[in-house]
Amino acid sequence: MTARPPSPPSLVTPVGQSLASPPGCALSVLVGDCRAILRSLPSESVQCCVTSPPYWGLRDYGHADQIGQEATPELFVQTLVEVFREVRRVLRDDGTLWLNLGDSYAGSGKGRNADGSHREGGKQGTSRGTIEGRLVKTHAPDCKPKDLIGIPWRVAFALQADGWHLRQDIIWHKPNPMPESVKDRCTKSHEYIFMLSKSERYLWNQDAIAEPVADATVQRIQQATLDGQEGSGRVPGKTNGKMKAVVNESARKALRTDVESRHRSSIPGGQSLCAEPKATRNKRSVWNVPTAPYKEAHFATYPPDLIKPCILAGTKPGDMVLDPFGGSGTTGQVALELGRKATLIELNPDYAKIIDQRTAITPGLALD
Repeated sequence: MTARPPSPPSLVTPVGQSLASPPGCALSVLVGDCRAILRSLPSESVQCCVTSPPYWGLRDYGHADQIGQEATPELFVQTLVEVFREVRRVLRDDGTLWLNLGDSYAGSGKGRNADGSHREGGKQGTSRGTIEGRLVKTHAPDCKPKDLIGIPWRVAFALQADGWHLRQDIIWHKPNPMPESVKDRCTKSHEYIFMLSKSERYLWNQDAIAEPVADATVQRIQQATLDGQEGSGRVPGKTNGKMKAVVNESARKALRTDVESRHRSSIPGGQSLCAEPKATRNKRSVWNVPTAPYKEAHFATYPPDLIKPCILAGTKPGDMVLDPFGGSGTTGQVALELGRKATLIELNPDYAKIIDQRTAITPGLALD
């Protein structure tokens, strides 16, 4: 079985006067199937892609061209590979892709036919209206009931095989996860963000997303010598003395310089990265970000704080950011706030209207 081809490119339709995308416009929203629209975009016209596709088998939005309701995980992965093959074409050679994907568990397959399609009269979940869609039960023929399907890694490895450089898996830890009624496993409180690049070398603004170093670490490393350090006893069970900063003198000197210089780095808008002079470290790969649903949209919106580091690290002010699954417009909103331009593609016209309303109050980039 092969994935069904998308509708023709005639679906590329601007929504609203503010989204009519004249030359120099900071934000444009294109309504239609992303597979068709992406083919109409010029090559190497985008610096960074930040997106979260519909999760496989989670919700049926009732649209003929929707992605996420393929009969099997394999077809879903194949569809995303085709989408992001076009994304790779429109990316600049030093561009990056930041891909948020959640996982799901295999169901019993009840309510579906042998090929995975919904059976007439089968239970498909509760209707939540045009925007939220209706819940559906997943059935993965190659998985046993209750198996974790592993969708994020299936997609990541497929993209790697298709030519992308798979650079990093980032854990989005949710301190306020959705409650679950399961009693035979832990409550799930994380999702993945994969950072992929078009080329081996790519734009990476490390300073823009640097994290503050703990005060105790700064104090230890700034001490003149290792022998002179008092050390820290915060490690439970440590029996060979207090923990000391095992850093050579050149690193200590660099950190002392860091205290005086790194805090002067700034993000667009002139806001200092640190309120006070403070050393920084490279951002870690576990991001602790609470969920922050947008009340006008579906439950699966990702929070602005989750994608700010993606845009800051992968772009410069004035660069173009792409989201082929525009949703409620979070990517566009954050891009505008950070002084970038954005192109969003959205299949559902109702969501395009939400984007229009949401970004109308967002200060955009002043372009010549």
